[in-house]
Amino acid sequence: MLASFSEFKFYQSFRVPVEKADNLRFLVEKEDELGKNVYIDDANLVDVSVSGLGFATKERISVGTTLSISLQFKKHHLDLDGKVVRAFSQSVDDDEIIYGIELGEEKGIHKFLENYILSFSSERLKECLIDSALKERYTKASDGFEMFSLLLSLFKDITHFGDREGFIDNMLEEVVRVMNAQRSTIFLINPDTNELEAVSALGVKKDSLKFDYRVGIAGCVFTTGVALNIDTVNDQTRFNEDFDKIFNFETKSIICHPLHNREDKIIGVIEVINRRNQDRFTVDDEKTMKVLALVFSSVFHNYNPLSEVSQIRRFSQPFDREYALIGKTPHVASLRNTIIKTKDIDCPALISGEKGTGKGLFSKILHFEGQRGLKTFEVIDCGEKDYALLEKQLWGPDESDCLLAKCQGGSLFLRDIDRLPLDYQKKLFEVLDRRGLKGGNITFDVRIIASTIQDLGQKVDDGEFDRNLFNYISKAFIYMEPLRRRPDDVEFLVDYFLKVECKRQGLLLKNFSPKASERMKAYDWPGNVKELKRCVERAVLYNPKAHVITDVEFSNSASPLMDVSAKQRMFGDLPHVSNFKVALKDRISIIEREMILAEIKRNNGNKSKAAKEMGISREALRKKLLMSQELIQVLEGEGQKKKAA
Repeated sequence: MLASFSEFKFYQSFRVPVEKADNLRFLVEKEDELGKNVYIDDANLVDVSVSGLGFATKERISVGTTLSISLQFKKHHLDLDGKVVRAFSQSVDDDEIIYGIELGEEKGIHKFLENYILSFSSERLKECLIDSALKERYTKASDGFEMFSLLLSLFKDITHFGDREGFIDNMLEEVVRVMNAQRSTIFLINPDTNELEAVSALGVKKDSLKFDYRVGIAGCVFTTGVALNIDTVNDQTRFNEDFDKIFNFETKSIICHPLHNREDKIIGVIEVINRRNQDRFTVDDEKTMKVLALVFSSVFHNYNPLSEVSQIRRFSQPFDREYALIGKTPHVASLRNTIIKTKDIDCPALISGEKGTGKGLFSKILHFEGQRGLKTFEVIDCGEKDYALLEKQLWGPDESDCLLAKCQGGSLFLRDIDRLPLDYQKKLFEVLDRRGLKGGNITFDVRIIASTIQDLGQKVDDGEFDRNLFNYISKAFIYMEPLRRRPDDVEFLVDYFLKVECKRQGLLLKNFSPKASERMKAYDWPGNVKELKRCVERAVLYNPKAHVITDVEFSNSASPLMDVSAKQRMFGDLPHVSNFKVALKDRISIIEREMILAEIKRNNGNKSKAAKEMGISREALRKKLLMSQELIQVLEGEGQKKKAA
């Protein structure tokens, strides 16, 4: 038995303070060395609850000692047994020890306490109610001594075990007893199978307890890191009933908490099932679970498995992962953090960025690493020129034929949504807002992820994109920076694509020479990551026997992909900027416009905030955008006249 768990439950529970004026008679007996029951003469009752009480005495009593207790209040008498689970003093110099007693099950305690509390004045009742609702532990010096002794006891239990498996089993037995539950299980992740597997279980055989890491309440806690306390009778949204059917068992309530290793990775969960005599676990149980999770996390603090086939980012080797986000710049770190925050929520997401930055890859990561990852992922190319095919994909000849219906529970990726015709945009919003086709019978349960190359906020202002659809899809906004703005990632991307391509072609691992590597770092990659990937693939293809690739051709007539002029490398795809016939002040105005739009995008469309960060007024920002837009229209008009001539 691990007394520290009982100690913690006693520590964090609320007990009614007892006053001398209450005339509540308290007697306590213990066995002496001869086996006779003797009274503890100086025992004074401090507080009491339905599950425990505290009393003070100068006599020394060992934790675990069983005591006989007698309570008398007016005409109400109660005899019960209890076990010492806590022992602490109020201060260093205090000779008096306060003992915490865990009471055995006694139905009469409820009636006894009811009569006792009914004798309180209204003011005292109010104080007790406020104390029980708002009480903060650790508010005075005496609480500090109590907490210290509790932590010391927990530490002893954690560090003084020999047989780990036996220790874990003993802990689970104590967990079930302390939390008054039926079953408890510890699951750890197996990254080779992408399953949560039971390493210890009480009440059921652990060998058959394994499932996909995204399934059920345990899967939800593992993927999100958020503890859950669920009444499964009334809330089955996350509950997986497969094991109840297999074991002929009924789960009524479950409390589940994540386990972490020393690197703060979530490596598994602990769950406790079916609180006896109650519909769900209590707030006090949630507090207890927090401490239990820390205890079990310390047992498994060295568990950090890695696998080449794992779908779980934190346990996988990136060179063998299908959907890898490569790089070490702050932007990539921010993207990884965004994945963690948004992969398990259902709200739509809009991914913005230049061509080739990895918007499609990011959409797949959001889907496959989230809770919807076991369901279908479909893609619609909104730039599809075959409108009949586009209509069939969006709403189909029949509602069951459209992709919204085919990926129920999954995700739908709308690639280049900025290219979707305006009338289609309006109809799409109506379908998404209604979550079904007009007059249809299917309710769509689909997460929408959209991508765009253009600034949709500007297109909305220009009347070229439906405002309602924009507001719907941009609830979560992700911006993918072009590769030229994160040159430090080039080295890692080259290394990654090189290893993947050599493995795909069955070749020994190659390397780029220092000179070739420097040239690749210096290049600005107007085609972004996609261009870099094709460049590496081509280099491997053209050098099958070389162990070291010494040269990389960026301007190759046989490769339109790499035929990028110096002007284009300097100015990217900005219209008219690389045309030296345009006046310098006009080209600067266009570049300035691009910088303003980028700042607006960085501030999630908030123009006032963007103006403030650039040190200009909101009105100045508006005028600069308006004047540059008029300039571009004039230049494009002149270009069309020349073509017509």
